[in-house]
Amino acid sequence: MALACGVSVANVYFPQALTPLVADGFGIAPGTAAGVATVTQLGYAAGIFLLVPLGDRLPRRPLISVLLAVTGCALLAAGLAPAAGLLVAAGAVVGLATVVPQLLLPLAAGLVAPYRRGAVIGTLQGGLIGGILLARTFGGVLGDHLGWRAPYLVAAGLTGLLALVLALALPSTGPATRERYPALLADTVRMLRTEPGLRRSALYQATLFAGFSAAWTALALLLTGPPYRLGTQAVGVLALIGAASMFCAPAAGRWVDRHGPDRVNGWCIAATLAAAAVLTAGAAGGATGLAGLVVGLLLLDVAVQCSQVANQARIFALNPAARSRLNTAYMTCSFLGGSAGSWLGIRVHARYGWPGVCALIALAAAVALAARLRGPGRTDTPSAPPAAAE
Repeated sequence: MALACGVSVANVYFPQALTPLVADGFGIAPGTAAGVATVTQLGYAAGIFLLVPLGDRLPRRPLISVLLAVTGCALLAAGLAPAAGLLVAAGAVVGLATVVPQLLLPLAAGLVAPYRRGAVIGTLQGGLIGGILLARTFGGVLGDHLGWRAPYLVAAGLTGLLALVLALALPSTGPATRERYPALLADTVRMLRTEPGLRRSALYQATLFAGFSAAWTALALLLTGPPYRLGTQAVGVLALIGAASMFCAPAAGRWVDRHGPDRVNGWCIAATLAAAAVLTAGAAGGATGLAGLVVGLLLLDVAVQCSQVANQARIFALNPAARSRLNTAYMTCSFLGGSAGSWLGIRVHARYGWPGVCALIALAAAVALAARLRGPGRTDTPSAPPAAAE
């Protein structure tokens, strides 16, 4: 499941490393080319809201296989797109259908005891993080050597293969509810109103993920322009360094089981503020600037991904029969925040440069901190294991 999360979610993120190549290939402005990554993230947010609730209504194994097949076809269309408009349209479909990780996480949460839920979510989240971060390495390196179309075509083949494997390997589960589809969508919105733990989790992740997306979307423009003037492969190398954060997610799950999600959220917000300060050194260029980017991006990646583990552990404890709907509400808010961060990151970078992007990251973390200082809710106590399990 962790491997499947990583391979499938990578389809949303590798376009971020291809922005300069797409711009050159179609002769368009970098800001316009960055729209491919932004639209893919918006499609992902739409897919989470429209499709993930079906995980409570339909057997997950065939649903996951069909969605992966659709994603593979859309990736193939993107790789063969003759114009930028068609690439953007195909990217939207890729994002819409690439919601498999958000179906696997609730499935895994329902297969384990509550006192181990954080650790198991952390394991799957580790795979998810690996896919998010290594996707940029995959896209940057392959795109530099074979052109921007190559990552799309290779991803199409891998996604098709994954559809076949999961159709055979996943456990068979029945639906948790018989509600009609419109009622499932209505429940998703209603839970945001009635569940304070869900609202708080959604706010934490939407703000931190906005800063994360702003940084990674603007990074390609920073490294390929002055003062660095490097290729898109440099974005992939930096992403490879940041992939070390994938090993922190299982540990974050254990911290959540031991200390509760709210305390882990507090650590992650503080780390994001520290990352924004360290990343400002990237504007200096040279070895000092690269060192600041390496340390700052690693700290930012660890903070955002560990916060994700804490937030999902919190929401999956709220209502076992509605985990897909809870995850739908949470992840929709998260990726709307990420899409806004990508959109703002490009525009802030064009107007204020890299220091402006760092200020945007700090502002997003400050919003999360203000919400955190209001105090934890009833859902933030850790789950102690039974004596027999100890």
